[in-house]
Amino acid sequence: MCYNCGCGEPEDNMGKPDAVGSSLTDKSFEELAKAWDMTVEEAKKNTYKLLKTQFDK
Repeated sequence: MCYNCGCGEPEDNMGKPDAVGSSLTDKSFEELAKAWDMTVEEAKKNTYKLLKTQFDK
């Protein structure tokens, strides 16, 4: 969940289910990458690029 709460543990969902809107974990990226036929690294890089552009505004 560290992707959205800041705990620093990317695989820990903090007891919340891995569902859209509750926890963003490595498992989330794995599922999204599979659904979009890409690698986890590609999914994370694409997410990073978009977030960077949002912060650079």
